[in-house]
Amino acid sequence: MEDHARIIDYIPQGLPDEKSFKREPIAYAIGEDEFKLFELIPKPDASLIIGDRIYIGKDPEMRKEILHVKRRISYSDLTHAARSEMPFVILEIVKEKEERFVKFFNEAQAITTRYHMLELLPGLGKKTMWSILEER
Repeated sequence: MEDHARIIDYIPQGLPDEKSFKREPIAYAIGEDEFKLFELIPKPDASLIIGDRIYIGKDPEMRKEILHVKRRISYSDLTHAARSEMPFVILEIVKEKEERFVKFFNEAQAITTRYHMLELLPGLGKKTMWSILEER
């Protein structure tokens, strides 16, 4: 369960393809722990900025900026602005939680005799895996 997320796009007028009477402000966010994507409904008086860290957990009293989480979304549901901002926001999250990611690389183990945890990462083949293991 994600408790905190980072804003990657904020549309105060709502989505343009919805009917005018259904429009409501929308924010797109990425979770800090599991990198899940969310569509959020902000509170009427909220002013959100891209990169803001917000609380989206279960306790409604702690939610200062967000009214509720509308739904989880896939990457294809994001706006173009959210897609372009996502790498920068992910970089911020990784820099802030650097220990967690370094710990994964340092403690990664073999799953079977022929398969290693590092091979589960996309774009990481056997050669790169062995070079990482030798560097440890």
